[in-house]
Parts: sequence; structure tokens; C-alpha cells
Amino acid sequence: MKRAMMINPADNVVVAADAISKGEEVYYDVNGERVVLTAATDVPVYHKLTIRDIAKGEKVVKYGCTIGVATADIPKGAHAHVQNFDSESLVR
Repeated sequence: MKRAMMINPADNVVVAADAISKGEEVYYDVNGERVVLTAATDVPVYHKLTIRDIAKGEKVVKYGCTIGVATADIPKGAHAHVQNFDSESLVR
């Protein structure tokens, strides 16, 4: 099982502490509770993966702050990165 880190309980993504392969189980702790999810895609080390489905147009939240907006539906356990969310729209 691979490890991920939740930065803030309000986040909808976690950060991979290890490189994760599609289908691997990933765990993270939130509010003292261990949560396990299955990776829907490969996720490079230190990249983000979603902890729930994120709909196109929905905010991507890390550090308890919006870091971008989904440009496509992102399924639970998927790699969240430039291919499926845009942070540029926050500065326009």
C-alpha cells in the first residue's frame, strides 16, 4: 500500500508520497482516521490525486485553498495535474 498526505481536511486532493501505479491502494490520514482509496491512474511522486470525483468546472482544493478549476471530470483516485485542471484561470 502506498502513502499520500492530506494537507488540510477541506482538500479534495492528496499528495503522493510515493510513485503510485494504477490499481494500487493508497492510504492517507485525516482527522486521526486512516482512509484507503484505489488509484484510478498512475500518479508520480509528489503529485496530486483526487479523494473523490471532481466534476468539470469544480474547484480543486489543496492547502484548504482553491488551486485550480477542473477542465474535465476527474474521477476519484486519478492524477490531478495540468491535463485535467487549470490554475491559470485563477489569476485572470
